[in-house]
Amino acid sequence: MSATPVKTRFAPSPTGLLHLGNLRTALFSALLARREGGIFLLRIEDTDAARSRDEHVVDIMEDLRWLGLHWQEGPEVGGPHGPYVQSERAGIYGEDYQRLETAGLAYPCFCSEASLKLSRKAQLAAGQPPRYPGTCSHLSPDEVQARLAQGLKPTLRFRVPAGRQLRFEDLVRGEQRFDTDTIGDFVIRRSDGTPAFFFSNAVDDAMMGVTHVLRGEDHLANTPRQMLILEALGLPVPSYGHISLILGEDGGPLSKRLGALSLRELRARGYLPRAVLNHLARLGHHFEADGLMDLDALARGFDTARLGRAPARHDPVQLDHWQHLAVLALSEAELEDWLGESLEDVVPEGAREAFLKVLRDNIRFPSEARDWARRLFGRPPEVDAPGRDAMELAGRRFFTAALAALDPAPADFRELAQRVGEATGAKGRHLFMPLRAALTGLSHGPEMRDLWPLLGPERVAERFTAARDSLPH
Repeated sequence: MSATPVKTRFAPSPTGLLHLGNLRTALFSALLARREGGIFLLRIEDTDAARSRDEHVVDIMEDLRWLGLHWQEGPEVGGPHGPYVQSERAGIYGEDYQRLETAGLAYPCFCSEASLKLSRKAQLAAGQPPRYPGTCSHLSPDEVQARLAQGLKPTLRFRVPAGRQLRFEDLVRGEQRFDTDTIGDFVIRRSDGTPAFFFSNAVDDAMMGVTHVLRGEDHLANTPRQMLILEALGLPVPSYGHISLILGEDGGPLSKRLGALSLRELRARGYLPRAVLNHLARLGHHFEADGLMDLDALARGFDTARLGRAPARHDPVQLDHWQHLAVLALSEAELEDWLGESLEDVVPEGAREAFLKVLRDNIRFPSEARDWARRLFGRPPEVDAPGRDAMELAGRRFFTAALAALDPAPADFRELAQRVGEATGAKGRHLFMPLRAALTGLSHGPEMRDLWPLLGPERVAERFTAARDSLPH
C-alpha cells in the first residue's frame, strides 16, 4: 500500500444518463481505490448550467449505488473538502482567478467567437495547428478598463509560458511530452463568469486530495494545461492515467446519446449489477481470472499496468454471457427478488419453486422467465418455425398416438415418449422434437423430463389436441 493514501474520483456532468463509457471510468477508479484501501470520491461537475439537471444528479447517484460503487467522500456522504458540487464552489475559483491575474499569469480576453473562428481558419489554411494568437495578451490596464466600460464581457485566459516541455508518466501510456509552444493561451473562465473545464476540474482534484485520475484518452490533451494551472497555483499534480475509448459493435465510438447503452436502459431490461460490472471491468483491462467476480475480487485483480492502449469493443454477446453467469450465481432469495412481480399472475400457486429450479439455466432476463411461464401454464403457445416443421413432418397420426399414450397416465416424459415411439415408429429427433414443440412451442429449452411435472396431464392433453387439430387430415 502507498505511503500516501490513494484517492480516486468520478466527476460526471449531470447532463444525461450514465452510459457504458463513463460507468467504466467510475468502475476503474473505484477498483483502484478499493484495491489500495483508499478513498473513492464523487464530485458533480455542473458548471454547464444550461444542460445540467438536478434530476440527473439523483440518477447518477442511484445508478452508482445500484452497481455497488459507493463513494466514501462526496454528495450525501460529506467529507473535509466540500462542497462536492462545482456550482457551489464559485468563491473558491474566484480567489484563484484573482491570484493568477495579480501574478500576471492570466488576463482578460475580449475576442469574439467570430474573430477566433476566422483566426483558426487562417491557421489551418496555413498548415498550422489552431491556437490562440495572443491578441489580448498585451492589453494595458487602461485598454482593459475601456473595453469593460463598453459593456464587453471578457473571458479569462491562462498565459502559457513559452519554450517549455512538459513531461509526465501516464499510468496507461507511459511517458508523455508536450511543448508549451503548441498549446496557446487557453480560457479558464468563460465570459459568463463560470469556470472552464480545464480549470475547475484540475483545481478541485488538487484541493480535494485526489492522487490518481483515471479518465478517457480524449482528455489526454487537457493534461498539460491542467499541469500548468496547478503549477501556477502551487497545487499538487495527481497521477494521470488515460484509458482507451470504447467502440460499439460497428467499430465506431459509443455515444452517450445511444439510450440502449445507458445503465437505466440496461436495468430496465433486467441486467444484474454483477453482470454489468464484470463486462465493464474487462473492456480494456485484462484479468487473470475468467470467471464471474464480485467487487472485492475485481479490485484484487485490477492493475493499471493491465489497462490496454487499444480501443476496447463493447460486445452485447459478452454482456449477455456475464448476465447468464450472474443469474446462475443468484441465491434462491435473490432470484425471487430479481424476478419480482413478473411471475405473479402467470405461475400457479405452489409451482413457483419448481419452476425456478427448472428454468434458472435457461433464462437471462425476467421477460424470458415470464415467457416460459406463459408457455408452460397458459394456453397452448404459438410454435416456432423449426418446431412447426417437425410437427408437420410427424403428422396428425403422431399426435393421435400421443393422446392415446396419456391413458393410463405415464409416470414421466420418458414413458410417454416410449409409448408414442412404439405406436408410430418415430425415433430420435423425429420423436422428441414434435413432442417438445407441441408442449412448449419451442424447438429448444430445458430437458422435457424436467418440464413434464410442471405441465400436468390436462395441459398436456390440451396441447396434443391443439397440435393434432392444427395439422391437415
